[in-house]
Amino acid sequence: MTTRRRRHTPEQIVRKLGIADRVLADGGDVAAACRELGVSEQTYYRWRNQYGGLKAEDAKRLKELEKQNATLKRLLAEAELEKAALKELAGGKLLGPGRRRAAIRHLLSVFDISERMACRLVGLSRSAWRRPLVSETCADPDAALRTWLRAWAKTHPRRGYRNAHADAVGEGWVVNVKKIQRLWREEGLRVIVRRRRKRVGASTAEPIPADAPNTVWAVDFQFDATENGRNLKIASIIDEHTRECVGGLVERSITADRLVDELERIVAHRGLPTVLRCDNGPEFVSQTLADWANDSVGISYIPPGQPWRNGYVESFNSRIRDECLNLNSFYSLHHARVVIGDWKRDYNHGRRHSALGYR
Repeated sequence: MTTRRRRHTPEQIVRKLGIADRVLADGGDVAAACRELGVSEQTYYRWRNQYGGLKAEDAKRLKELEKQNATLKRLLAEAELEKAALKELAGGKLLGPGRRRAAIRHLLSVFDISERMACRLVGLSRSAWRRPLVSETCADPDAALRTWLRAWAKTHPRRGYRNAHADAVGEGWVVNVKKIQRLWREEGLRVIVRRRRKRVGASTAEPIPADAPNTVWAVDFQFDATENGRNLKIASIIDEHTRECVGGLVERSITADRLVDELERIVAHRGLPTVLRCDNGPEFVSQTLADWANDSVGISYIPPGQPWRNGYVESFNSRIRDECLNLNSFYSLHHARVVIGDWKRDYNHGRRHSALGYR
């Protein structure tokens, strides 16, 4: 049967060193003192180096200081670890539970910290972290709606959740727009929109209101290119009241005569507009367009360098650029006419418009 070695406290060591000093003072040697203490000579010399000259109270105080030092070292190490972990999360505020969960997963994988510390740093309770999300279980009540949203976003990659909600309601889904927005964000379907800096301009003329259909037509050009590098010039004509694309052209080059021919074609079945709103491009300031307008149609020129004065057609141009031109590569002029024509047809008859109450 083996005996368990006893560990001495600092006070006991100091008292035993006092006994050894008395043995040595009576003429004994170190071996006799070690036999009296019941320890080896190596232990005696180690005690003498560590606690020699101390009193019992001093030894006790030294032991307490060592414990405090160890505690401070541990707290400092934890503080430095927390500081490094917080630097990892310094990219932005963790506002939603989804971002908090992702942050906890990141901290646990990168740093050797406990789950308790990670949850405390992120600000999410451990019960919430351990609770499985409904969307990650087989009992997700929104699984069918999520599948529909992914299919809809694949068909319309540059449209947002509001249009998705309008189409979902149109197809019979009983759901509000906030739920569509939440599922849209969870599925990672957000559309990145690059917004230009707003500019403030001054105008010397009051804008003409489009208070009825066929009152104001807005005209503008934009450019693209086919795969062989040749230019495409696209003209769009918008009725500002109905937001309808009443006509347009897709050509290599559009002259004033070609624009007048297109306007004549539209007027043949829609009638003349009251005002034609356009910028100061060479096709619009030409004598050809002035002769066509004569006294029947007014031409409202926006101030130079202020395209926001023709906001409806500029908004339409941004839509066709974002949803059609940027997503397609045209290999010929005929291909571009077909694709752009199909998009304009869907814009007029299939796409839901927020300005019209998503009708």
